[in-house]
Parts: sequence; structure tokens; C-alpha cells
Amino acid sequence: MKLHVVKISVICLMFFASAVSFAQKDFQGKAYYESKTTLDMNNFGGGDMSEERKKEIAQRMKSMLEKTFVLTFNQSESFYKEEEKLEAPGGGSGRWGAMMSSFTAGPQYKNVKNQLLLQEQEFFGKKFLIKDSLPKLNWKMEGEMKQIGQYTCFKATATKTVDASGGVLSFRRPSNNEEDETPKTKEIEVVAWYTMQIPVNQGPDDYWGLPGLILELNADRTTILCSKIILNPEEKDDIKVPSKGKEITKKEYEEVVKKKTEEMRQNFRGGQGGGGRR
Repeated sequence: MKLHVVKISVICLMFFASAVSFAQKDFQGKAYYESKTTLDMNNFGGGDMSEERKKEIAQRMKSMLEKTFVLTFNQSESFYKEEEKLEAPGGGSGRWGAMMSSFTAGPQYKNVKNQLLLQEQEFFGKKFLIKDSLPKLNWKMEGEMKQIGQYTCFKATATKTVDASGGVLSFRRPSNNEEDETPKTKEIEVVAWYTMQIPVNQGPDDYWGLPGLILELNADRTTILCSKIILNPEEKDDIKVPSKGKEITKKEYEEVVKKKTEEMRQNFRGGQGGGGRR
């Protein structure tokens, strides 16, 4: 019991000491995240596709599934964007590169004070501005702690409803009546590790709402890990508010993607129908 009280006291002292140092109006930080997603190859042909073909697709999609993002944040706002880097020769060119870029998240702005999310998104040549309220998760504080770099982190978990396909375009041939039986959504567990040494309720992607910056996050097949943090850099960046594209809600944008995905799936199956190459 005494040990538990001491632990809570240390946590409270850590929080208040950090809160004082981060209270300055011009405070800003930058966090670099490495994001990796494993691919369910059943979405790309299942038993109909050779292992060689699956490996080829997995290699082509590697650049889309392994990325580095930068989160620039202050007390109430953040801007999350993929870090710019040189494209590998042949890695993102041609029709394949154009298609994959349409399924890559664009720059995202979060304002936790106003509960606002804005994201610029290009999808098959059309530019959209997704404008919506911040998605809320019912975080459950767990009792576990661990060290990530120099930061003491605490565990929190939540349940989230997501697209059953994982957001990856599926070209798999369904069996008889499978389309009617396959669930459209699924429940996943989200595990986050946050640090109260940086007392801002920001995090990577559209995750937020904890009493400290999220440094690690695991959600289904995706792991996001913070690799570097810079606090109060000498040259501060403007936290940009996205403004380009046709304004649309997140639900409306998901419907656009769903319609286009189904169209491409039907075209793909039609091309393989009459004895086409698999």
C-alpha cells in the first residue's frame, strides 16, 4: 500500500513539474514517429495468387506501409505530416505508385481545444479537405509503466471500430455468398504509451486525449513508435491549418473511397474472369 502511494506521489510531482515548464505561451515540440503496418495478403488473391506474386506486391507496398512522420505540436494544436524523402528508383512511379499514393494519409491538423480535425487528402487526382470533430476513444488507464528513451511512459487501452479490410484495397475473389457474410467493420484494441513529462494530449495520426504525449501506439496491424523528440527548437515551425480541397466530412470521404474501391475491385475481377492470368 505504501509503495502504491509513493508511486502516485512521484507521478503527480512529475506531472506538475512538467506542466509548469510547458506552460509558456510559445512552447512548441516536434516528435518523429516510425510507422509500420503488416499486410494481410489474403486481401490480395488469397489462395488464387502465387507466393511469388504475393512477395512482389508486398515489396511494392513496403514504401506505403513503412513511413516516418513528424508531429509538430503546442499546447492545443498539432500538425502531422509524412517526412519528405527521396523516392527509391522505380518505387513510386507509374500507375501503381499513383494508386498507392491515393491510399496514403495526407497532412493532418488537430486542435484539441476546439475539437477540430482537418486533413488534406488527394484521391485519384481529386483534392479533398476532410473537416470533422476529433474522434474520441474511451481510454482506460492501465497500471503498467515502461521507459521509452528518456521518458517514463504509462499504458492506456481503448477499443476502436475500424473498416474490416484495414483500409487496404482488396482484390481477393470472394467465395459464394461471402460478400454478404463478410463483416464490414471490426473491433480492435488500441494500446498507447504516453508520457506525462510532455503534458500535451496529442499523439500520432488522429490519436489524442491522454494526459501526455503518446510515444508508442499499437492498433491492429500498425505500430507507431516515437524515435526522436525536440522540445522548444530554436527555429519554430508554423502549425499549418489545411485549407485546400473540396470540404467533406470523414464519413463522406470514406463513402467516396468505398465507391471507388468497389469499382476497382470489379474491374480487377472482370479482367481476370475469362481465363485471365492470375
